[in-house]
Amino acid sequence: MRTPHDVIKNMVRTEKGSNLLIQNKYFFKVSQDANKIDIKRSVESIYKVHVKSVNIISVKGKKRRVRLHQGMTSAWKKAIVTLKPESKIEVT
Repeated sequence: MRTPHDVIKNMVRTEKGSNLLIQNKYFFKVSQDANKIDIKRSVESIYKVHVKSVNIISVKGKKRRVRLHQGMTSAWKKAIVTLKPESKIEVT
C-alpha cells in the first residue's frame, strides 16, 4: 500500500501555476504509476481540502547535450488539481 506522500512528490511552482491559483488550480509532480483517483485521495488527505477534479499530463524527457555526450532528462508526470470553491491550499 502506498502512502499519500509516495503518490505526490512535491508541488510545482511556476509562473503558469501562479496564474492558475486564481482559478483554484494547483500543480503537483506525482509518481509515474499514479492515477486520478490516487492523486485525489492523496491531496485530500495531505492538505485536508476537497478536490473537484484532477487532470494528469505525462511530460516526456528532453534531449540534452553536454559537450560531446548526449543524454535525456527524466520523464515525469504532472497533475493539475482543481479544488472546490470553499477549499484552499496555503502556498508559501
